[in-house]
Amino acid sequence: MAAGDPSLADRLFDKLLDRIQSGAMPPDSRFPTQKEIAEQERVSRTVVREAVARLTARGLTRSRQGLGVFVSSNAAYGAFQIMPDELAELSEVIKLLEMRLAIEAEMAAYAAARRTTADITALLDALRRMDACHDDAAAAAAADRDFHTGIARATQNDYYVRLIDFIGLRLVPARDLYLRDQPPQAHADYAALVRAEHEAILDAIIRMDPVTAREAARRHMQESLTRHSRLSAAFAAPRAVGANDR
Repeated sequence: MAAGDPSLADRLFDKLLDRIQSGAMPPDSRFPTQKEIAEQERVSRTVVREAVARLTARGLTRSRQGLGVFVSSNAAYGAFQIMPDELAELSEVIKLLEMRLAIEAEMAAYAAARRTTADITALLDALRRMDACHDDAAAAAAADRDFHTGIARATQNDYYVRLIDFIGLRLVPARDLYLRDQPPQAHADYAALVRAEHEAILDAIIRMDPVTAREAARRHMQESLTRHSRLSAAFAAPRAVGANDR
C-alpha cells in the first residue's frame, strides 16, 4: 500500500486513539515523537503528522513549548473529523468544497499580506511538482495538497496550518472521481486547468495583493465546486430516468 494512501493515516489515528482511550498512554504522558512513531509503525512522517493533527483537533494531545507533545488531561473531548469513506460520494466531496470555499479565500488573502520568501519557494516547489507529475493522479494530488498547505503556512497563523494538516489528503478531491473512464487527454486538460488556477493564486501572493489573491482562491474553489456539481447532476440524471421508466 502506498505511503500516501489516506487509509494509512486512518489506521494510525485509530491505533493512537486506542492507546489513549485504553490508558496505555494516560493523560499528561509524553507523546512519542513523530520520528519514533514513523519508525515504529513503518509509515512516513506525513502520515504521522496527519494522524497526530487529527488527535490534536479532537483535543486529545497538546504541545508544550520546548518539551514536546503530551496527551491532554481532558482526552475525552470529541471534535470535527472527516473520514475517507465519507468522501467516496460526490455529494460529500461537494460539501467539503463548499467549506473550503468559505475558508481558503481568506486564507489566500492573509498569505498574500504576510508571506515570506521561504513561503514563496515552498509554493513554487509544490507547483513545479504538480506540473512534473500531472500524469500521476496520486502524486499530483499530494503536490496539490502541499500547495494549499504552503498557503496556510504563509498566513503565519498556526490555526490555518492545523486545519489544513487535519484535512490532509482529503483536501484534494480524487481526480478519478471527476474523470472516471475519461481518456488521457482529458486528464491532461484537467491538470492544465487546475495548474492555471493555482498560478493565479500564487501570482497574487507573490505580488502581495490580498484582494486579487482572495478572488483567485475563491475562483479556484468555485470552479472546482462547479465541476463536481455538474458531475453529480450528470450522474443523477440517468438514475432519475431509470426510476421514471419503472
